Amino acid sequence: MKRRLWLCALALLLAGCAGEEGVIDRGGYKVDTRRQAQAAYPRVKVLVIHYTADDFDTSLATLTDKHVSSHYLIPATPPLEGGKPLIWQLVPERELAWHAGASFWRGASRINDTSIGIELENRGWIKVNGAKQFVPFNPPQIAVLTDLARDIIARYDIKPQNVVAHADIAPQRKDDPGPLFPWQQLAAQGVGAWPEASRVAFYLNGRDPYSPVDTALLLDALERYGYPVTPDMTPAQQKRVIQAFQMHFRPALWSGVADAQSLAIAEALLEKYGQG
Repeated sequence: MKRRLWLCALALLLAGCAGEEGVIDRGGYKVDTRRQAQAAYPRVKVLVIHYTADDFDTSLATLTDKHVSSHYLIPATPPLEGGKPLIWQLVPERELAWHAGASFWRGASRINDTSIGIELENRGWIKVNGAKQFVPFNPPQIAVLTDLARDIIARYDIKPQNVVAHADIAPQRKDDPGPLFPWQQLAAQGVGAWPEASRVAFYLNGRDPYSPVDTALLLDALERYGYPVTPDMTPAQQKRVIQAFQMHFRPALWSGVADAQSLAIAEALLEKYGQG
């Protein structure tokens, strides 16, 4: 009889515990988490790649000051700690960092609110004979960036088309990470978007790659893909958008001139990833 009563008491205790599963005691109150809304979405949807345009010490001081910030900073040559490359996390991923500024991508503004930013120590560019000359990235830096980016993408299910350059989301103000950033190499490792060469050839349809096309036609494709294009842009502003696109997807020539190859690449991207 005693054993039976003890078993009954244990069963009731377990039932009570089961009833409390999903209820969190926070001291002065309790929170029931057993019913979760379906209309809930992750904050992080975009991964933005930058260069610092400065040396590491200056970049670290800037990014930990009161005015700008980024979630991660990767040195040009990451030091090794325990045989592994060391990078700096300056803002927790769950918190907002001020790295994108005024920005737009695929129908959304305020990209700071929905993104994680990674800064790469890199001098950016200098002017040589009146032209921009960009500084290449070190392979060890790109290797650890690839590992970090793949982790972030997996954690938040970031789509390839939402791994972007700072220039993509703010082309009127920014060039980073520039045409020497290895977007195609990263895309092959699961980081970011890249068009299928066969589909680019299909849309090019035998034309000279650099033959001119209607600027409005290319800008329409870029707007549909996600770039910030507005009807009131000046020719100089239109050129900046096209340059940003070309630095990302056709870095061999980023003149800002609308040509057949740029349009073919945009059409191939739209086919593969859809409209923004």
